Amino acid sequence: MNAPLPLLVRLPDAAALQQLFRRRYGPEAQLGWGPRLRRDHGYHTPDDVYEALVAGLVAPGVVWLDVGCGRELFPNHRGLAATLSRRCARLVGVDPDPTLAENPWVHEKVAATIDAYDGGGRFDLVTLRMVAEHVDDPEACVRSIARALRPGGIAVVYTVFAGSPVPLLTRLAPMGLRHRVKAWLWGTQPKDTFPTRFRMNTRSALQRLFAGVGMREEAFLRLDDCRTFARFRNLCELELRLRTLCRAVGLPYPEHCLLGLYRKP
Repeated sequence: MNAPLPLLVRLPDAAALQQLFRRRYGPEAQLGWGPRLRRDHGYHTPDDVYEALVAGLVAPGVVWLDVGCGRELFPNHRGLAATLSRRCARLVGVDPDPTLAENPWVHEKVAATIDAYDGGGRFDLVTLRMVAEHVDDPEACVRSIARALRPGGIAVVYTVFAGSPVPLLTRLAPMGLRHRVKAWLWGTQPKDTFPTRFRMNTRSALQRLFAGVGMREEAFLRLDDCRTFARFRNLCELELRLRTLCRAVGLPYPEHCLLGLYRKP
């Protein structure tokens, strides 16, 4: 039986983020230096916020479309991926990349781009996790999202901000260099690095695109991203201290992500 519409949006509060933190990183005695540092600085990563938000949206009966999922729903939280995969009524993954074949969480795999997929108005929820920066045709993408959603349904776009330092630098780097830098910074594999476009990576661009298909912004969050040097303890602590300093003097942290929610009427 399908969940009632419209979906109820509850942005993650401190309790929800703390619950996710415990579930993801385990009890106090098991915490590594990274989670300890972030906890001590009162900081939750953009991934933490996105995952807590989606966990609150995926109720029993929800029909869910994940766009560009590749081989994972939540690359650093497979336990949550398993839980939400079981909880929802149906989970469809749409991605033209061959890594989709490795995804164990989606119930149906569609090897296509979102603009080539007809969702038929059957989804309560559409999510795009770190996908928007790779989209060639934003207008076609958003039209397909709107077409896939039922009335009252929600689209969640989680992406990097086009004007942040790291995205600005990646635009100048060839793919081979990107592979090497990402492997050093974050331990990623070449198959997890894709060409970037940054054609829908500001709040104003997202508002304009979704307004063009009759959808409105339900909520929006700007998420400080202190993960550039997350593998290196001293540099990680320096990032967190810089964020604390920025907040103390009323300046935005330069590296950040966007999390936007858009509702179909």
